[in-house]
Amino acid sequence: MEEPLIPVVPMSHTAHIRSHRKPRPRSSSALAMRAGVAGGVLSTLAVAGAAGSANAAEPVTQTIELPTLTADMTAQVAESAEVTQQAAADYQLRAERDAAATKAAKQAKADLADAKKKAEAKQKAEDARKAAAERANRSSTRTTLTSTSADSDVPAPASGSVGTVINFLKAQLGDAYVMGASGPDAWDCSSLVQAAYKQVGVDLPRVSQDQSVAGTPVSLSNVQVGDILYWGGAGSAYHVGVYIGNGQYLDAANPSKGVVIQDLSGYPASGAVRVL
Repeated sequence: MEEPLIPVVPMSHTAHIRSHRKPRPRSSSALAMRAGVAGGVLSTLAVAGAAGSANAAEPVTQTIELPTLTADMTAQVAESAEVTQQAAADYQLRAERDAAATKAAKQAKADLADAKKKAEAKQKAEDARKAAAERANRSSTRTTLTSTSADSDVPAPASGSVGTVINFLKAQLGDAYVMGASGPDAWDCSSLVQAAYKQVGVDLPRVSQDQSVAGTPVSLSNVQVGDILYWGGAGSAYHVGVYIGNGQYLDAANPSKGVVIQDLSGYPASGAVRVL
């Protein structure tokens, strides 16, 4: 089978070369336009050059202003340093004041404690002095009472045993009254009576109820020195004392009076018993 034939079109020998058409003659207006553009460009370059020359002179002006700026900054730095230094001085002064105040407070506290100790020591010394004086006065009183126990104002005891009881009781004058106490410096009413009769070998009950029935009952009109007086009913008495003559009795009265001598007229007894 035969291949079909392709027709061949003859080409020009200059077909691959760009057009060689001659340039058209340019008009005078186009030339003038191009000349104007070129002139404008040259003018712009000239102006730019002038501006460049002018700008080249500016660094001189800036160089002249720099010292002024530097001086201002120096002044500001100096001022800032001065403020900082003043603040530091203030802080230091404050710290010194605080330290001084703390020291003064500690010293004041120490002085107060020392003054308190001295005051306490002085008070203790004063209390000791008063106690010594009171003991000396009590001893003197007891000595006087003992030496005058046979005075004519007080009838002579019926026997030596009664005198021993009365002397013991008078030696306790001024002692304190304390409920439940039993000597040697504090008593209640029944413990004092019990201790007094124990001096002569008589053992009495401890409480006033029992002491009011411990001996032979006697009328108040026939009471003698050394008899036990009681207040309240026999067997239920609430208080006891010892008759010492001349309408008086000695007892551990109460917390406010202590051991004292009192008149029966001021506080009449309910009854009496005799144990000697």
